[in-house]
Parts: sequence; C-alpha cells; structure tokens
Amino acid sequence: MLGDRCRKLAGAFASAVLLLGMLCGCAQGSGIGTKVVLTTGFEKDEVFRIETSRCSLPEIMVYLTNMQNRYESVYGPEIWETSVNGVTLEQNVKDIALAQIARIKTMNLMAEQYAVELDEEENAQVENAAQTYYGSLNDTERELMGVTEETIRNLYAEFALAEKVYRYTIKDINPEISDDEARTITVQHILFKTYATDGTGKKIEYTEHAKEEAYRQACEVLEMAREGEDFDELIRRYSEDEKSTYSFGKGEMDEAFETAAFNLGKDEISDVVETEYGYHIIKCLNTFDKEETDANKVKIVDERRAEAFGQEYDAYVETLTRNLNRELWDDVAFIHNENVKTMDFFDVYAAYFPDAGSD
Repeated sequence: MLGDRCRKLAGAFASAVLLLGMLCGCAQGSGIGTKVVLTTGFEKDEVFRIETSRCSLPEIMVYLTNMQNRYESVYGPEIWETSVNGVTLEQNVKDIALAQIARIKTMNLMAEQYAVELDEEENAQVENAAQTYYGSLNDTERELMGVTEETIRNLYAEFALAEKVYRYTIKDINPEISDDEARTITVQHILFKTYATDGTGKKIEYTEHAKEEAYRQACEVLEMAREGEDFDELIRRYSEDEKSTYSFGKGEMDEAFETAAFNLGKDEISDVVETEYGYHIIKCLNTFDKEETDANKVKIVDERRAEAFGQEYDAYVETLTRNLNRELWDDVAFIHNENVKTMDFFDVYAAYFPDAGSD
C-alpha cells in the first residue's frame, strides 16, 4: 500500500524466486520429488541440463544482461549495493534469470509431450525478431555475452513455443465469474503510520506510546470527517500514504482494510481500522465499479488458468532429472562495461508476438 522502493523490489524478487524450485533443489513446493543431479559431465559453457534440454552460458547472459540493464535504467547502478534478507540483489536477479530460462526450457519439453509446434508464420516471426535484436547489438555486447544470431533465434523460438504450450493447456479452462465475486470498489483513505523505515527500507515499528499517539490523532480526524469537513482536505493535511484512492476487488488488500471497505455504502466513512501499515479512515466512493469489475473478471479468469497450468506443470516437473553445473553457475556475474547497454530483448519479442498469451 505504501510506495517504498525497497519493499517493492523485495516483493518482486520474492515472487520471482518462488519459481526456482524446478532447478535448484531447494524448492518450497514446485520442485518436491524431483531428482537434482550435480555432475562434472557438462559440455563447455553448459549451465544446466533438464533431461535432453540444455542451457548454455550465452543464453543465460542474454537474460541476465537485459535484466541488469533494465534495473539500472530505472534505479541506477547503485541498486546492486542493496540486499534483501542478506542476499544481494545481483544474486536475486541471477536466480530469477535462471528460473525463467529453466521454466521456458521445461515448457518446451512439455511441447514434445503434447505435440505442440510452431507453425510457419510463427517461425517467420521468430526469425524476424532474432534479426532485429541481434542487429541491435554492438560488437562488444555480442562478444561479452558470447552470442550469435542463432543463439537469439533459439531463445525466441523456445519463448514462443512455451507460450503456445501454455495456451494449449488452458484452452478449455473458461470459468464463469459472477459480478459479486469480481466486484471492485473504489475508496479513499487517510493513513496514520505506525512504523518508520531506516536507510535500507527496513520497517521499524513505533513504540507503544507512539502508536497510541497515532491512534489518538486518527480518532480526532475521524470526528472531523464525520462532522462534515472535506475529506480531500483531510487527506491532504494528515494522510501519510502517497496514494489516497484505491480500486480493488476481494482478496487484494489487507484483510481488515478490505472487510471494512466492503461493508461501507457509498459516501460512508469507516471507524478507525488497524492494519500492518497503521490506522486508516476509509471513505467509500463507489460500491460497484462496472468497468473495474469487468476488468477484474478477466484478471480472475487469468489467475484460474495460471493456477490450473501450474498444477499440470508441477506434476510434469516432478518426473524430470535436472543437472546444474554449480561451478560454472557460481562464476556467472554481471557484465560491467559502458558499451553493454542492451535491455530490449523481451520488448523485441513482444513487438513480433503482440498477441502472445492474450487468448
């Protein structure tokens, strides 16, 4: 709810790292029961092997370098000085890149099982995308990532086939979502925080005395609101959240906040509500946003499809043997060179496959 940069990064990294179980052997769910083998029998520059599918160092470097440069373009190179739960962000991004490419290669193995293949038009799109991206690379980028046009072509083909496998497995999953289930409301709120943050973004809880003072102030402002003072003005004067208005459906917000909000009628104001962020005063602006509710239906359908695919995917992963070249993987590092700026590998793919995953 609060726009703290480090917390957002930590959340994004934590979500992505959940995908790692399929390769790294320390899974918390998706990798249980699979056989992980660490061996010295690798070909040169072979990072991992999943059954007959192999991943080379240049392939990993394409993913890793594009992710590195995308982060740096937003947060600057100093972002890598930050750590989350004692793990550097560089290691987190490495793990995310590893998880993503391992997932793609596993889905390509699934394609063989389902007899799913790219058609002539899709292969032509892959070829054009590969030519575009490889052509955008300078000599330094090609050399330091160790890539050829064939490397890029194979990555795009695997990416396209993985998305086609996903669409194939969910094609018959079309759940009916009611207006009530997808109902989206819009509220405003005033937040009185009960914590501070240190220089790294870590939460420091208020003392009991400070919490009591925050609650006392919240109660005073609640009385002002109920006596008719302008709510927008009260937000401007007192709220400690950078955002004042939220539209959301069920299951998307803190439970206490959500329960209070969904029990309000239009223009009603809640009592003081406590969450992990502090004390809130909530005003309901709209008890049913038709446009947002329709959009939420699409989101819920997508989530149900992803859940169904995840179950099938996890069951398949448990049948696989995976080999990780730990020595090589531990030596993989970011490229720090002023001439290596590439970061549009995934953007180029999206330009040539604009409808991928949309049906």
